[in-house]
Amino acid sequence: MARYEKQSPKRPKPNAAVAPARARSPQPTHYEDTMFFPRLRRQAKWVFVFLALVFGLGFVGFGVGAGGVGVGDIFRDSGGGEVQSVSDAREKTEDRPRDPKAWRDLATALETEGETGEAIAALNTSIELEPTEVSALRQLAGLHLALGSERQREAQLAQVVVAYRAPSQSFPGLVGSTGQAVLDDPLGSAVTGSVSERITSAYQAASTQAALAVNAYKRITVLQPDDPNVQLELAQAAQQSGDPVTAIEAYEGFLKLAPDDPSAPIVREQLKRLRASTG
Repeated sequence: MARYEKQSPKRPKPNAAVAPARARSPQPTHYEDTMFFPRLRRQAKWVFVFLALVFGLGFVGFGVGAGGVGVGDIFRDSGGGEVQSVSDAREKTEDRPRDPKAWRDLATALETEGETGEAIAALNTSIELEPTEVSALRQLAGLHLALGSERQREAQLAQVVVAYRAPSQSFPGLVGSTGQAVLDDPLGSAVTGSVSERITSAYQAASTQAALAVNAYKRITVLQPDDPNVQLELAQAAQQSGDPVTAIEAYEGFLKLAPDDPSAPIVREQLKRLRASTG
């Protein structure tokens, strides 16, 4: 039988020459590594990916623009009350076109499906048939605010896209003594120009929806002049729409109706800021 013999490791001879370590040749520098904006875009890439992910999850979670039911709809509808399908609710409006409740049910079904614009149209029909229905007016105001929030998120998401695709536009103040931009980025300027119109339109739509919510709350204050909550809702909607005059009047009306309410100190602080901003 052959026997396993353990071999001891070989030792280098004392006079053996040691080969010098081979120097590593320097790697060629890619031309983009010397350019400011490609480096900025590459280094800031993950920040913009994170922001886009946050906005994307918000759109999916709350069913914004998807025409479907999001997580927000699940929590909103978990409190009970069966919601009709859109087809069933629409069929009832066709059978009873003068029934305001049928139109309100259709609006609720459309809202559940994420069709906020169509829900607003159905609610307007219901209110035309029954102008003094406070619950319909309050729902209408809420839908206008929700649609305004959707448009605002669209504008913010577009701004994130511009920041990622055209990072040079984040430095508009870098100009030379002649007034010309130090950092010239034609591609970034083209991207910004193509998206800026969409951003402006979205913000204008958000402001319009907030103003429509203010009008709905004003109608409720006429029907319920002694309700302080309506005054508070009107003030907040007016602030959102950039209407400080209406906001001040509504906050003052709230304090007149409920001077000892727990939220009164906050309302007084808001009043102080609004008055200071309007001069």
